[in-house]
Amino acid sequence: MAYRGRLAPTPTGHLHVGHARTFALAAQRAREANGILIYRTEDLDTGRCRPEFAAAAIEDLHWLGLKWSEGPDVGGPHTPYVQSLRLPWFRDVWQCLHASGNIYPCDKSRKDVERCLSAPHTEDDAEPIFPTELRPSVGAGREAREPGAMNWRFRVPDGESISFHDAIQGPQTFIAGKDFGDFLVWRKDGFPSYELAVVADDHAMGVTEVVRGADLILSTARQLLLYRALGWTSPAWAHAPLILDNNGKRLAKRTSGLSIRELRKNGYTPTEILSASMENLQK
Repeated sequence: MAYRGRLAPTPTGHLHVGHARTFALAAQRAREANGILIYRTEDLDTGRCRPEFAAAAIEDLHWLGLKWSEGPDVGGPHTPYVQSLRLPWFRDVWQCLHASGNIYPCDKSRKDVERCLSAPHTEDDAEPIFPTELRPSVGAGREAREPGAMNWRFRVPDGESISFHDAIQGPQTFIAGKDFGDFLVWRKDGFPSYELAVVADDHAMGVTEVVRGADLILSTARQLLLYRALGWTSPAWAHAPLILDNNGKRLAKRTSGLSIRELRKNGYTPTEILSASMENLQK
């Protein structure tokens, strides 16, 4: 199968130098494989995503010299390339997961999970592990025909090892129920979770390799379970090391002075932004 990679920014702020390097790596891998690069706007966080950030991301990445063959600004065979416009497709995928029996409705809030003593937090993941005692019985929600105003979770196979090879990080193994628990696939606000939307769109758009930051490597284990439940072939994976600030923390879009936009204003060139270390940028 011909190589198809993708860039998939979330427009909740201006892209920073960490995004620049990861997206440049994705573009490089597509170019070296003589493949296709897709641009997709992942704007399902309606409370934080803004159109001006979506436009700025495209402008900043073009300024850096990145080019793509498909996307919201150039079209392509898999339009629309904006996730908020793809809800009918995501509902179809929910229907498939529902038919598989792997998901269930969940009325437990995040606070409910955090209050449960058996819900430890993983070190590198923001989501607490969902406690098994809060699961409903097998078959719960089978009568549903639509997701409705309800959270839906994927029931993970407790104790199963989920392994994959990462082109950058090497062999990876996570234990379902220990490293991650039952995870959201649909939110009660009517939108799919990140995990469902990414799997659905990467499959629909024929993505053969996912290049993204190493902060999302645990998400890969969850997504592999979705691929299996849906009967789809998963892409290959390449998780780029993160750029850290002076305190050893990963960059956020609110990190002052390190957005691509601010660096442009301060006279940095695309080459300097893509190649310089954090120490060079902060001198």
